Amino acid sequence: MVLLHVKKGEESQFLYETTIEVDICQLVNDITVLYNGKQKVSRICNEMENLANSGTCLPPNMQGLTDEQVSELKLVDEWGEKCIPSGGFTQVVDPVGRRNGKKPNEKMQDVLNKTIEEAKAMLSKKQVERGVCLTLQMVQEALDLLRGATMIVYPMGLPPHDPIRLEFENAEDLAGTHYSLEVIEISMAQLWFSGKEMLPDKKLKDYVGKNEKTKAVVKLQKKGHGAPSREPVMTEDERKEWMSRAYRRQEELKKLDEDNDDQYHSSSWADSRSLKRSFHGLGNISWRPK
Repeated sequence: MVLLHVKKGEESQFLYETTIEVDICQLVNDITVLYNGKQKVSRICNEMENLANSGTCLPPNMQGLTDEQVSELKLVDEWGEKCIPSGGFTQVVDPVGRRNGKKPNEKMQDVLNKTIEEAKAMLSKKQVERGVCLTLQMVQEALDLLRGATMIVYPMGLPPHDPIRLEFENAEDLAGTHYSLEVIEISMAQLWFSGKEMLPDKKLKDYVGKNEKTKAVVKLQKKGHGAPSREPVMTEDERKEWMSRAYRRQEELKKLDEDNDDQYHSSSWADSRSLKRSFHGLGNISWRPK
C-alpha cells in the first residue's frame, strides 16, 4: 500500500493509506472528506470547551446583549430553562456573551473535558509521527464520543440553535466565521505532488511510480491558490545534524593546520631503524646526557 503524508501548506494533517491504482479524482475526494471531518471534530471540541465553561448557547437574538438590554427587550432564553446540565450548574458570566453562563458542575465538566482530549488525541497531528493512518472510521468514532459526552451531561439534548447540535446534525452554517476558511469543498479541492498538480484523469501511479511500498508527501489546497511551496531537501533535524558534522570537520581541519608539518619525525613509528634497534635490545637507550 502507498503511504501518503497529507499536508496543507507546511502543516502536517494526517497519514493516508491507498494504492497506486487509485484514480486521482477518487483520491482527492477521499482525502478532502477526511480533512473536512477532522476540521469538524476540531470545531466541536472548541465549542464543547465553551459549553463546559459557560453553558449552552443563547438564542441568536440574545447573543452579545447586556442584561439590561435583554430585560428591556423582554427576551427570554426558553431553551436555557429546559437544557439544564445533569447534577446542576453554577451561574457564571460568559465573557463573549454567546452562552447563558449555566456552567455544569465539576464532575460533568470532567466528562466533557476528558472526552475532548480523547477525541483530539485520535486525530492529532502526532499520529503522523507515530505512523498511524487516519480513516473515516476514526473520524466517526471521535464524533460518536463527543456526541455521547453531551448526551451524558445534557440528557434532554442541546438547544436547536446550539452550534454543537447543529454540527452533529450536519446543519452547521459557517458563513462569516473563520471556520469557513478552513473547509474545502470537494469541487474546489486539488492535490499537489512534487510541485505538480495531480490531474483528476490520472492515476496515482502516474506520479509516484508503480511501487506499492512508496511513501510520498502530497499537499491539499483550494483551486486557484497557485502551486504550494515545495518540500525542503532535508528536514530540520537532518539540517542540524549536517551542520554539526560540518562544524566538527572544520574543527578537525583547523587543528591539523595548526600542527607542525614535521612533528611526526619525532614519533617512533617514523624511525626507519626502530625495528633493527629493537632486535638488538637498543630500543630504550637514550644518548642524551642526564
